Amino acid sequence: MKAINHITLLCKNIENSADLFCDLFGAKVVYSSEAKSFSLSKEKFILIGSLWIALMEGSPIERSYNHIAFSIDEKDLALYETKIKNWKLDILPGRPRDPREEKSIYFYDFDNHLFELHTSDLQTRLAFYQESE
Repeated sequence: MKAINHITLLCKNIENSADLFCDLFGAKVVYSSEAKSFSLSKEKFILIGSLWIALMEGSPIERSYNHIAFSIDEKDLALYETKIKNWKLDILPGRPRDPREEKSIYFYDFDNHLFELHTSDLQTRLAFYQESE
C-alpha cells in the first residue's frame, strides 16, 4: 500500500460544502460532474494540498467522533475559529488534554462530518505518550 488515495464525503449540498472547503481549508475544485452522475450521484473533486476529497451528493451521516484532522500553526487558531464561526458551524469543546499535546479545534460541518484542526504532529504525540508511561 502506498498512501490514502482519496476520501469521499457525502454532502446534502455539494456546492455549499465545496465553498466551505475552499474558504476554510484553501481547497481547489478540480472537477464537478454538474448534472452527470458517473458514480452514485453528483460529485465534486477538491484538493487540499495533495489530498483528494470527493464530495458526493447524499444524506448527512450521524454524528460521531470519527474525524479528519488537519495540521495548522498555533498562530492561526484564532483565524480558523473566526472562519468556522462565520460559517455558523458547531464548534465542540475540546477534550481534556495535557498542554504537551498542543491545541485543537473540533467542529462539525453541515453534514455532521467532524474535523479537527491540530497544532501538533505524530512525533510530538508519541514523545508525550512515552514520557507519560
